Amino acid sequence: MAARSKARKRALDLLYACELRGDDPVATLEQRIAEGEGPTNDYTALLVRGVAAHQGRIDELLRAYSEGWVLERMPAIDRTALRIGGYELLWEDDVPDPVAVSEAIALVRELSTDDSPGFVNGILGALLRDKDLLDLDEPEALDEAVVGEAAAEDAVEAPAP
Repeated sequence: MAARSKARKRALDLLYACELRGDDPVATLEQRIAEGEGPTNDYTALLVRGVAAHQGRIDELLRAYSEGWVLERMPAIDRTALRIGGYELLWEDDVPDPVAVSEAIALVRELSTDDSPGFVNGILGALLRDKDLLDLDEPEALDEAVVGEAAAEDAVEAPAP
């Protein structure tokens, strides 16, 4: 497994555990680093801090793009992998977009349900499609318009009788 793939897995482990316990992931990360138990790859820390810093916005986008799913009812592993993938896709310029998507899919393929890879691919693929249209600093009002426009473009018109 490549170094960044391992870093993503470690970030997912920490973010997932903190969510289940209700702990602050950055505080937990800092505590582990202070105790000498922190991640050996700096990319793990970058992901944890990045997801924590942008989690509110990431979650707004995931809610807007996950048709038929409430964020809180998604499997926790899927939700965490989507947050990592969304962060890399939207805020990490040194990660190619296809890599961000495929790495998130790889995480859920290994750790979640059989349906999870397709689910994660669909949401991150839609985010990628609309990436240039999203205002990453604004609330979801703009995103609802973008998602609505994209859905209308994707809809196939029924042929006239």
